[in-house]
This record gives sequence, C-alpha cells and structure tokens, in this order.
Amino acid sequence: MRAIRLFAAAALMLIGGGTAAQQMTRPAPAPIGSGAAGLMPSGAPGARPLSKQDVDTWLDGYLPYALKKGDIAGAVVVVVKDGQVLTQRGFGYADVARRTPVDPEVTLFRPGSVSKLFTWTAVMQQVEAGRIDLDADVNNYLDFRIPLKDGKPVTMRQLMTHTAGFEEHGKETMYHDPANLTSLDAYLKRSLPKRVFAPGTTPSYSNYATALAGYIVERVTQMSFDDYIEQRIFRPLGMAHSTFRLPLPQRFQQQMAQGYSVASAAEPSKYEIMSPKPAGALASSGADMAKFMLAHLNQGAGLMKPETARMMHDTPLTILPSLNRMELGFFETNINGRQVIAHLGDTMAFHTSLHLFMNDDVGFYVSFNSMGKDGAVGPLRRALFEDFADRYLPDTRPADGKVDATTAAEHARMMAGNYFKSRRSVTSIMAILNLSGQVSVGVDSKGGLVVPVARGLNGQPLKWVETAPFIWRAVDSHERLAAQVVDGKVARWSLDGVSPYLVFDRVPVWQSSAWLLPALYAGLAILLLTLLHWPVSALIRRHYKAPLALGRRSLLAYRGVRLGAGLVLALLGGWAIAFAAMTANLDNFTPRSDPWLWTLQILGVFIFVGGVAIAGWNLALATKEKRGWFGRLWAVLLLLSMLVVLYTAWMFGLVAMTVNY
Repeated sequence: MRAIRLFAAAALMLIGGGTAAQQMTRPAPAPIGSGAAGLMPSGAPGARPLSKQDVDTWLDGYLPYALKKGDIAGAVVVVVKDGQVLTQRGFGYADVARRTPVDPEVTLFRPGSVSKLFTWTAVMQQVEAGRIDLDADVNNYLDFRIPLKDGKPVTMRQLMTHTAGFEEHGKETMYHDPANLTSLDAYLKRSLPKRVFAPGTTPSYSNYATALAGYIVERVTQMSFDDYIEQRIFRPLGMAHSTFRLPLPQRFQQQMAQGYSVASAAEPSKYEIMSPKPAGALASSGADMAKFMLAHLNQGAGLMKPETARMMHDTPLTILPSLNRMELGFFETNINGRQVIAHLGDTMAFHTSLHLFMNDDVGFYVSFNSMGKDGAVGPLRRALFEDFADRYLPDTRPADGKVDATTAAEHARMMAGNYFKSRRSVTSIMAILNLSGQVSVGVDSKGGLVVPVARGLNGQPLKWVETAPFIWRAVDSHERLAAQVVDGKVARWSLDGVSPYLVFDRVPVWQSSAWLLPALYAGLAILLLTLLHWPVSALIRRHYKAPLALGRRSLLAYRGVRLGAGLVLALLGGWAIAFAAMTANLDNFTPRSDPWLWTLQILGVFIFVGGVAIAGWNLALATKEKRGWFGRLWAVLLLLSMLVVLYTAWMFGLVAMTVNY
C-alpha cells in the first residue's frame, strides 16, 4: 500500500523539479538497501542469549531514543520463540495528545500490506479444501474476465507471487472519507489494470492482485471476506483484537492507535480506508499478531495442514538467482544464512514488518504509527530487524569471495544506464512517473558501482564489492545486488531488499530521461519565451509606434504559435494543479477527480496535436517567406518543442484517455 502519493512526482516534473519528484514517490521513503551501518554479515560475533531479559534490555536501550530522534509517536514489538511469546512490548504513545501508551495486548495498529498474509492464508486453506487450483485460470472462479496476455491466463500462483503481469494501480487504493467506500466486487470490476508483462516473468507488486484473490475466496466459499477471515482465521487463533472491517467498528475505536505523519504533528491522521481491503485493511494488536506468527511457525497449526503450510512457506519463485525470492504470499528476507520469510506493510501513517526465522522457530514483528521526520521509520524498521538478527542469530558462514578488479570494473561499466522499476503504470496517467522516476546506475572514478537509489543509514549511496560474477554485496551492510545478462548486456537487476516483488529493467533509448528530460525542459523554456515575447514585443512596438509588418497568413501564424505555446503551458499547469490536489487529499484518489482528469486528457489531444500543427505551419511560412535566419531557426525550435511535448504526453500517459490509474 505504498504508492499513494504517486502524482506529486509528476507535478514537480512538469514544473522542472525532477530530483524533488523522485523523493516524493513514496509516502515512507526508506532508502532501498538501508542496512545497519557497521554490520558485516560474515564473521559476526557470537549470538547473545535470545531470552526475554536480554531482548527487553536491548529494546529499552534501542527504541525510546530512536522514536524521539525520528519524531515517531509509538511502536509495538513482538518476539516469539519455540511456540511461545518471548516478549511483547509497547513503546511511545498510541495517542500523543492524551499521552495514551501503546499496550501490546489491546492497542490496534494498521499493519498495511502485512494484511496480505491473511488473504494468502485464506487462499491456501481453499487450495487445501480443493476449491482453488494454484495453476488454473482464475477466470474459472470469477464473474468477470481477466483478459489473456500473450495467450496466457492469470493463475492463483501468479497472483501470490506478484507475477500476473498487472501494471500498477493506485485509484481508490487509500482514502479517508467512508462515503467513497465501495464493495470489493465493484472495485475489482471497474479497476482492472492492464497486463503489461508476460505472466510469470516479472515481479510487479500488486494490491489489485491480492484483492482479486480475496474476492476469489469470497466466490468459492460463498462468504464475505470479512466473515471468512473472522471465522476461519481470527476465531481459531483467538485473535479477538483484530478486524478487516471498514469503517472501523465501534467496539475497536477506543483501542485504535492514532496515526501520525510525525509525532509532533498538530493533529493525527484520519483513519485510512481502502477499497482493495484484502490487500491492506487489517487493524490488529501486537498480541494477536503473535498468535498469527506462532501458527505459521508451527506448520500452520490451527489454520492448515503441515504439508499445506510447507507449500506456502517453501515454494520459491526464482527470478534473479542468489537474491531473495517470493514464496506463496510470503517473501524471503534471508539474513545471516538463515531462512526467513516475511512481509512488510505501509499505510500513510503505519509502517510494519513481520519476519519468521523458519528453522530457528523465531518470529519478529514491529509496527510504528508514524512516518517520522524525513521518513525515519523506513531505515529504523530495517535496521531493527537486521540488528535483531545480528545480535541473536548471527552469521557463521565463511567470508564472501571477490571478483578481480579488472573484471569488476568491466561489470560495473556494463551496469551503467537508466532503468524502469517493474512496479509501474504503463498505460495510464501515472505513466508520467516513468519519466521522472527512472533509476540511474553509474560508475565512480575508481570503476566502482554507484547505485544512488540504494543508500545506507547515513543517507549516502552504499559502496559495493563484486563477490561473484554480477553479484555484489554492499560494504558494512546486508544488502546484495544481482544482475541478469542477456546477449552480453545487463538487462535487469535488483536488490535483496526488494527483489521478491520488484526488479529494475533497462529503459529503451526512446524513453530514456537522460535525453528526454533535458529536451523537455528546453522545449518548455522555448515555449515560455515565445509566449512572453508576445506582450513584450507589443509593448515595445507601442512605445515606438511601430506596426507589426506581417501579412494576414503570417499574422495568423504569429499569433497562433504564441497562443498555442500559452495553451500548452496552461494545460501542463492544469496537470500540475490536478496532481497537487490529489497529493494534498487522498480522497481525490477516487472517482470524484474523474471529470477534471477527463477534461485535461481531452484538451490534451487538441492542444498538443494542434500545437504541433500550428508550429509546422509557422515553419512552412517562415521558409516560404525567406525570413531572417533567426526567425527560421526559432520556427524550427518551436516545432521541435511542440513535438517533444506531444511525444512526452503520448509516451507517458497524459493523453491515455482513461481514468483507471
């Protein structure tokens, strides 16, 4: 549930703020690969005793300062071991104004996409019951159709591994006004995203896919999703302080933690509502999440047969060998040579992680109720997990190998370029983010790999050492990077922290921001100068009482290109205003923005195309009339500017003619 503030980047890009735009792509901008500084996975010291006393002492020295430093209101931490709760702790405040402390027994937090694990558990229960086939066409279970992609249907296995091929979809994912809430089936039928990747080949995290799976559970059981989860998961596990229901039921409202952007905010955030509820609507206490972890660590006890649990926990999909992989719903966060399956979750206010050390019979859960200053919660969440693993479950493997310097430098050079994130929109207005949000990879002066998107806790890019061909480990970090080479060129890469559900694919040259953004900025500058020249030149002529000596057709073209430049800039300004309005209020990520978005796209067809036409006519006249060299040059630049804007709008979704985004 991380892609809500998607439009801020596009708005800033359109007014020239590409760098700032990238920083605003996520609500909680945890640097990818933000491993704990100073930690070396190889040669770690011996384990400390994993006891309640030691864990409590460690947490008491860790979290209070971290929360205050990061301006985070509160947190709940739960550790389970050997079938029992080892410790469950609350830190900070569930309600800052009332000074209400976090009570791990009853205080409800929003675990965001960790909710998906309950949906996937429900799916596996129905697989066990014989009502769902993991490899059958999901259309067999639906009352509407998912179109084929390359002649292939979507399967439940692909939904569970985020490889059904769906593009990103953000509309109605999260908002505040309960009046916007719609039924699950209505949401799914009107929000179907395009399938843009070959099925089974490209991990692209999808809230829609999980919501679709929840709907299939409804269809095959003839129960509502809420009723099913309560009767088949919450009740057997004794999870009395948990709910998926929206809006939040009255009986839970006194127990619900407030969410905050930062703890020092004047007001808490409103309760977050989402139409794809199976993907992220859960509210649950730390104690209840302990029961869920214990069930999965104990081979699904109380939920499913051991063989079903083993299938869910250990049927990995390998996309990039050596990196973490998707299981059936869970994904790997292996660390220190230990098998760990997990899920992370983010709403706008709440940020959560759940990790199960399967062979060590240990579970670790943490949830925060604030984003924190400068997105502090992201690095803190990851560092807490890694520090826990290094303290209690350290690495005993030998040190990594190392590729020779000459080969490493050549491989780093092969990595250089721009890449798309696989989790992206391709056919809607959100595709504009693919221009401003391309991920760059470069090489430093010593031939070392530079990946600016992967940063440590100090905010600086991680330093990489190639340990095997096209496999890198970050210095003083657990993070790894691996690349796929096709026909002698790096085509795809990813990082351990995101590889189960996200890869980076090389950008085709015709879509590369390396040339297109400078061309766009230059074009917009030319259009702006052309527009400003109109009143300025008129004032100068008026002052000197000099007439505009142009024939009728030339005068029309003169005025037409200036009017066209103004309309193009005004339209892009309209897009910027629309994106800003949607960013400022989550309730605008609903159908109530549709009229404005349709208007902008329809106007775009006429204005962008019309701008090219009038600029072309102006150039033809300038050439025919043998104007001075500067006049002809400016006519050429005007046409090129209009073409660049039209190309950008067409390639990146501003004339997509859809409000399904």
